[in-house]
Amino acid sequence: QVNFVESGGGLVQPGGSLRLSCTASGRFYGMGWYRQAPGKQRELVAGITSGSITDYTDSVKGRFTISRDNAKNTLYLQMNSLKPEDTAVYYCNTRPSISNYWGQGTQVTVRS
Repeated sequence: QVNFVESGGGLVQPGGSLRLSCTASGRFYGMGWYRQAPGKQRELVAGITSGSITDYTDSVKGRFTISRDNAKNTLYLQMNSLKPEDTAVYYCNTRPSISNYWGQGTQVTVRS
């Protein structure tokens, strides 16, 4: 059974930082961090291949960094210079995503 567990979210002021973690039940090739803000569709924020090639949606380029530790089956998302528009529930999944693999996510709230 595939299982992803996200953690590390919280409340932070604009300009602050958070580091999200995702522990996977196994090793997967392409992985991604996704987010869903209230009233919006879920979107891909950052992706990483098994060889650690990364890509980002334009709105987070230069602020977010995705990384992975294959030995620990763990995915990370370092988020710096956070903005209120980054407020969302953040999820990890394979890339492309598989509907049965969505976990509970972790809430990130950015406000003064």
